[in-house]
Amino acid sequence: MKCVSVPLGTVSPERVCSYQDVLDHLNLTRGNDVFTSTRPVLDHTHPTMVHLDVYLYAILAVIEKSQTFVPFIWIQLTWNNERIWWDPSQFCGISRVSVPKEMLWIPDLTIYEMTEKDDGPHSPYLYVSHDGIVLIEDEMKVVSTCKMDVHKFPFDTQRCNITFSSAIHIVTDIQLIPFSNSSRVTQASREVMQTQGEWEFLDMTVSRGKLILDREWDQISYTITMARRPLLHVINFLLPILFFLCLDLASFLISDQRGEKLGFKVTVLLAISVLLLILNDILPSMSNRTPLIATYCIVIFAFMLLSLLETILVTHLMERDSVHQETGIDHAPAYDCDPGTPLTQVPHFVLSFVCRVVSYRGGNRTEEVICSEQGESHLLLLILGDLRAVERTLALFASGRREGKSGYWTRVARRLNAAFFTIYLISVMLFISLMCKEWLN
Repeated sequence: MKCVSVPLGTVSPERVCSYQDVLDHLNLTRGNDVFTSTRPVLDHTHPTMVHLDVYLYAILAVIEKSQTFVPFIWIQLTWNNERIWWDPSQFCGISRVSVPKEMLWIPDLTIYEMTEKDDGPHSPYLYVSHDGIVLIEDEMKVVSTCKMDVHKFPFDTQRCNITFSSAIHIVTDIQLIPFSNSSRVTQASREVMQTQGEWEFLDMTVSRGKLILDREWDQISYTITMARRPLLHVINFLLPILFFLCLDLASFLISDQRGEKLGFKVTVLLAISVLLLILNDILPSMSNRTPLIATYCIVIFAFMLLSLLETILVTHLMERDSVHQETGIDHAPAYDCDPGTPLTQVPHFVLSFVCRVVSYRGGNRTEEVICSEQGESHLLLLILGDLRAVERTLALFASGRREGKSGYWTRVARRLNAAFFTIYLISVMLFISLMCKEWLN
């Protein structure tokens, strides 16, 4: 012990002590292997009791695709070093000192679920008390694996474990004891919580157990329970798919005699396909149970696919009816346009009107030419052919506009469309109700 007496004015001298005086008294130096090489016990049969306390600072990430949980935790370790002791009264009341971690033995605790080493800065010091109690306080970013159940995504609750145990020391060497119970850890974590992001922290439970293989290790497990905030996924994913389904239902109001309905349904179906690709990037590749959101998307996709196939069938039936109507018009009575037909079958006033050709030059009438019988026949056939095409087009248009005189296949298509819409609407309502019940149960 080195104490220095310093005169204080003209009064009695005051003792001045330093932390180095304590270290010199203990012979605690970097090169002293007594404090670093073995467990700090005087009797090897005495286990080292390590008290552990863990608080949750933040939930940095929860990655469902890779089943990864990344929390930021605060750790406190305490144990007794039987080789350290001093009387604080002999060192000006100094009851504890801080020393570098390299100067003392430290328990080789590891986290079973940890998959990546924490490269962040750590505190290089620890506290040593006069009675031999050693204290380490540190912060750690833990990249760990977590078995997640995404069956009710995005209304799911996840539970991830952080298990501490010694790497090589068995239960007769090191025993782990939780410093705080579950309620105290949960309350302290809520008070110091910095960020939660998409997840809401619910509670944190502490349990002590043993790992038994060929030997037996003591371990402490912290189970973090958190619930997902589903609002973002509901707005960005579930509601758009529901809106597309409503658009598909509304497309039954579009006329089946036009191609717009078929094109509209194909466009909505492609939009659902894009959302399915986004879902594939979120959910894990393997899961014990099929996620409800995958069932939700696939069933709605199937509904819209059946609706598209029904529209194709209805359009085909109506087109078939139109072909029958056009065939009937082709067999309608018309003038025989064969070149050998005698012109006496054509009304005289039509023939005289068509076959009289008047030529004008410079605005003055020059001559009048009367067509021969052969020229009259050829010109008349051309005009009658054009009139026949116009008549056919007008007949088709009039048949489509005529009320109460739809063809057989058109009537079948309309009945099929009405029946399918009724079944489609009832099925969609039942499915949405069932999905909501499963999600919120």
